[in-house]
Amino acid sequence: PMALAPDGAFFIGLKIGRRSAELVLIDFLGNIRAMLQHSYRYPAPREAIAFVADGMRKLTAELTPAESKRIAGLGVAVPFELWSWADAAGAPREIMEEWRDCDIRAEIQPLCDFPVYLQNDATSACGAELVLGKAAALSDFVYFYIGAFAGGGIVLNGRLHGGPTGNAGALGSMPVPGPGGRPIQLIDVASIAVLETMLAARGVETAHLWSSPEDWGEIGADLASWIGRAAEALAYAVVAATSVIDFEAAVIDGWMPSPVRRRLVAAVAEAIGKIDAEGLRLPAIREGTVGIHARALGAASLPLSERFLVGAAHNPGNA
Repeated sequence: PMALAPDGAFFIGLKIGRRSAELVLIDFLGNIRAMLQHSYRYPAPREAIAFVADGMRKLTAELTPAESKRIAGLGVAVPFELWSWADAAGAPREIMEEWRDCDIRAEIQPLCDFPVYLQNDATSACGAELVLGKAAALSDFVYFYIGAFAGGGIVLNGRLHGGPTGNAGALGSMPVPGPGGRPIQLIDVASIAVLETMLAARGVETAHLWSSPEDWGEIGADLASWIGRAAEALAYAVVAATSVIDFEAAVIDGWMPSPVRRRLVAAVAEAIGKIDAEGLRLPAIREGTVGIHARALGAASLPLSERFLVGAAHNPGNA
């Protein structure tokens, strides 16, 4: 007899990624009301703040004055310690160093009449799968989000586990087998930046990887090679994570077309069967259900969870 009114509250989410930024407005049911995207070669603090200031005006232009007063918060999803990735992102070190002294939440708060929340971007994507996706029936799962760099999150007992610093589930840093048996980090194999490097080495234009995540067009052998290597690395990461916590499932999503994600998930399911996992009950390998906008939607779900859900699923970090 009762249901949530979609217009009862609104939430804004900001994703600051290594290759693009997104700003999204959702309603009380998680429906996307408006979205803006901005691609770049590397993130700069001033550019990100300007994007928010201009973007919020555009996002809320269709809201009535009464609806604007129902905006309950803005969540920010951003990679922690962005300055550490200057070389990997191909960005000027002096620009990336600006992030070291930038409190992005504090910079954005004066632009808003509502609270601003902050969380790691991959953890936010995991939160979107938990709150807005179809993983709510799972009590414990490990989550991988494949963006410019691979990352992830952890859900325990139906709640997002951020840890004391909000960076739990930093799966991109997990060691996996590399060339010659030497360990390398997951981000060095399973990140879209790796695919970008492979394409660029052949002189193939790569801007569409970031500007058109719904359709990458025909990539061919490079994509197949990247999927194979990424799947093997992800399979090892899943097994390693499962040796610590008995996860029900491993969920894989990312900034990629759904057919590519489907191929990657199938490849991980096949690769995990080739690993010696004696003594473990391996989790089901599942495809993520939120998709390319998971980080931005996860950011928007931060104020939703913190202000309206009983037993909030998020750790708001520097709220």
